[in-house]
Amino acid sequence: MNPSITTYNKIAALEDIKIEPFDVNKRYTKPHRHNKYLELVYFTKGTGYHHMDLNSYEIKPPVVFLVRKEEVHHWEITTEPKGYVIIIKEGFLQKTLDKHINTQLLKLGENQKIDLLKKDKTIAALFKLLTKEVKENTTPIEVIEGMLKSLFAKILTYSQAPKNKELITEDKVTLFVSMLGETLMNNVSYYADQLNVSSQNLNQLCKKKQGKTASQIIAFYMVQEIKRLLIYTDKSVGEIAYDLHFKDVSHFVKYFKRHTGMTPLQFKNTSI
Repeated sequence: MNPSITTYNKIAALEDIKIEPFDVNKRYTKPHRHNKYLELVYFTKGTGYHHMDLNSYEIKPPVVFLVRKEEVHHWEITTEPKGYVIIIKEGFLQKTLDKHINTQLLKLGENQKIDLLKKDKTIAALFKLLTKEVKENTTPIEVIEGMLKSLFAKILTYSQAPKNKELITEDKVTLFVSMLGETLMNNVSYYADQLNVSSQNLNQLCKKKQGKTASQIIAFYMVQEIKRLLIYTDKSVGEIAYDLHFKDVSHFVKYFKRHTGMTPLQFKNTSI
């Protein structure tokens, strides 16, 4: 086990988006996470498993996997795969002319795996066309965004994640969730200050958009990160508590036990 989780940066700093066929050389990888981007992987062929945090999913095409930047994952693909990969950097989300794409990605991010129907040929066609247009590097960004929006909308029709009764496109919540992947702290006021809103206002916005308070959303991300660090690193409980800005180890242990029903060491011992 490595002392820290490997972080990969698969796209150059000046690139905001990358769409290409899945690399058949990536059939077996070590646990790692990604640096400042979202990755959407679509398989039309292949068998094996995709391990994401504490979940292991059998690869049964056609299927889409979405890997958020904070998640630890690795591939165990037993036959030659075929499909596509979309890597989206935060710069693209900040520059996109159509902010509905940000909302779509948040909805997609509620899933780790989305099963598709074999008879649906539209998704494969959109991936193929997007790969061609991005590679040519002359296609207007408006065209790329329009195609991405269509692709994401089509994939979302298969999503089993709970759907909001009304479409709320409040960018503050989008930014809040994005910030959790960058700097993780158990402090609503910290994020509210960064977003220039009150803690109460941030809680209300989160309630409307995701059905949870800001504290509940932070807790979900915090517990997931603690579990990753316990499983994938050799860091002590004290080191993890310090890294995640807890005031002391005792508070950290009580926090984790309140949300999981066990201490960090108990969780680690049962997960090895």
